[in-house]
Amino acid sequence: MADILPNLFNILVFPGFLFLSLYGLVLEFVDRKLYARFQNRKGPPWFQPLADIIKLVSKETIIPCDANKKMFTALPVFALTAASTAFLYIPIWGMNAIFSFKGDIVVVLYLLTIPTLTFFLAGWYSTSLYSTIGAVRALTQLFAYEVPLFMALLAPALLAGTWSISEITAFYHNNPLFILANIPGFFIAIIAIQGKLERVPFDMPEAETEIVAGTFTEYSGRLLAIFRMAIDVEMIVVSALISAVFLPFFITTNPIIGFLLFVVKTLFIVFILAIMRSAMARLRIEQMVNFCWKILTPFAILQIFIDLLIKGVFIK
Repeated sequence: MADILPNLFNILVFPGFLFLSLYGLVLEFVDRKLYARFQNRKGPPWFQPLADIIKLVSKETIIPCDANKKMFTALPVFALTAASTAFLYIPIWGMNAIFSFKGDIVVVLYLLTIPTLTFFLAGWYSTSLYSTIGAVRALTQLFAYEVPLFMALLAPALLAGTWSISEITAFYHNNPLFILANIPGFFIAIIAIQGKLERVPFDMPEAETEIVAGTFTEYSGRLLAIFRMAIDVEMIVVSALISAVFLPFFITTNPIIGFLLFVVKTLFIVFILAIMRSAMARLRIEQMVNFCWKILTPFAILQIFIDLLIKGVFIK
């Protein structure tokens, strides 16, 4: 019983579901505000993301007659659960995650794949033309960005000699010069997660000027609110993962200072994503696939070779 209560607190309150929900709204506001300012607009007030969620929850949930009702209602929950679970294995302050084990980076990458798969299934089971097109685009993007993203994140793990995120963070904190070797991987990961989060220029699955809302065209009410929360949580998780692997700076054992540094690092990642979002136009789906396979993937392979070479020369 003594072990169950702390674990429940970690899962449900902090750093689990409650914290992720609130901080996800904060990052959404920062992202939207930055995007607006970069376009010389004022942007939304600070409470707008919360107001949007409250509005969606208060609305009626409409399920299309031809949709698979069980899958239609269950998929948003699966997306939010997978993204929230992945966060528990990433260090927030210090060098150790709340839950950590050998190989947890593989599990985190697997859990981060689930939301995209639920987006595909949600569009497919909606039986709407717009939703189906968005679903196919989401799955096509998944096959494009996942390879360079996985390579970019696993290359530092090869140099560190471990598949544990906490141990990777500790390795680069203790050997800061090796971080310089992973600079290409950092930029590859940043570009790839822009595609994973389906943001401009990789927002083809929900291109409102072409296919209404894509995958989520038929979703409304609390189900759409859960999907939006899942996307916000996913932004936290990928930002935290990149921070843990590529930005293991100024790590302290003080939980308050460590948490503030975590916030600064994730806001820095969101700032870069917002710049990319505001500076680029939407690509076509085949352009995105070609870019990932012909440019990002070769650079990701080069990153792996660099880390293996450094490991063979400098780490015995």
